[in-house]
Amino acid sequence: MIGFKRIPKRLVLITFVSSVVLILLLYADVKTYQTLPIEEIEISEELITQLPETPLFALHQVKDGESLSVIFENFNVPLNTAYKIFRLDSQDLLTKIKPGDEMRFSYMGEKLTSIEVMKDKLNSLLITISNDISIKKVKKNVELISSFKKGVIGTSFYEAAIESDIPDSVIMDFAYIFGWDVDFVFDIREGDRFYVIYETPYSNGEQVENGDIVFAKFINNKNTYFANRFYNEDGKKEYFDSKGNNMQKAFLKAPLDFAYISSHFNPNRMHPVLHTIRAHNGVDYAAKRGSPVRSTGDGTISFAGRRNGCGNEIVIKHSNDYTTRYCHLQKFEKNISNGKKVIQGDTIGFVGSTGLATGPHLHYEFKIGDTRIDPIKVRLPSAEPISKKLKPSFDTLIQENNLMLESFNELSSYENE
Repeated sequence: MIGFKRIPKRLVLITFVSSVVLILLLYADVKTYQTLPIEEIEISEELITQLPETPLFALHQVKDGESLSVIFENFNVPLNTAYKIFRLDSQDLLTKIKPGDEMRFSYMGEKLTSIEVMKDKLNSLLITISNDISIKKVKKNVELISSFKKGVIGTSFYEAAIESDIPDSVIMDFAYIFGWDVDFVFDIREGDRFYVIYETPYSNGEQVENGDIVFAKFINNKNTYFANRFYNEDGKKEYFDSKGNNMQKAFLKAPLDFAYISSHFNPNRMHPVLHTIRAHNGVDYAAKRGSPVRSTGDGTISFAGRRNGCGNEIVIKHSNDYTTRYCHLQKFEKNISNGKKVIQGDTIGFVGSTGLATGPHLHYEFKIGDTRIDPIKVRLPSAEPISKKLKPSFDTLIQENNLMLESFNELSSYENE
């Protein structure tokens, strides 16, 4: 067995005391130690490169009485630049600026780079400003979008067309095109059907004009009518039926859109105000006060004024000894006067109740010579048909329109399944 040497107690005690003293000394040194301060160093560098200039623009709508000089001054166009612009305008394009035109001033930073005068949604005048100045006309690219709509009439054509999501302008054009053959108040029947293909011009995703009818079909009271858009040699747009007959007649069948007949032609009618038997030599169209009244044919105004029970009255003389008369008008269209020439479809006045009238309506008369004719029953002569020279082109158009209608119909039927 191995033995161990016994350690003296006094040595152990001295070692313990020495250790305690050493620890206390170390603790005191930590408490009194202070950290040296940290020196902060900042480094700065001046930026030599400048931020790029930002393109800016300002819009202005030309007001009545404004001059270009004043507008240029308001938009900080330098005097020497304005002088150069006016001197370069050899075609007097700038003098054609009118109230309502929009102007766009473009800047790069504070420097003017261009001025655009927007005449409408398609046409503008662009003035480019750099070392040289240029002025030119600009016309935006147009994309034609074809649309097909169809519907069945319940109570009225207008309501059915609205339900079919047809724009107002196309509805009015449809009624105008077929208005020589169909009275859209008196002739409409429940179950009548209509089909229309129209083109709408767009530029940069924005509609720039109303849609224009290319082809239309109308089934009214078992009669089928077609209308095909065709441009003649002079570029004039007209509509013809499938046989080449002009849709336009010498007279419209009715002087109002979407009114209704409240009193027919009747030589033995009891007058609603005088309560006596008095011939009713025309047709009364009931309509809202202020509804526009249009001339049913080309002619010259022989009378415009107030007279007897007719109230505010307009009489128009047409060719071939035809005369039309419009009574009880609330007021006349501006510039309507004796001797003024009017074109078929022109607005001449507005529905009222002047004279001997129980309510707002239009009294309309049609005369051939001295004989008053029922406007509803009179047979109206047509305008010129397709010429023999243009007939082959028109026949090709008819085939294309029929194929287009068939394709749209199939697509529409497929979508509704």
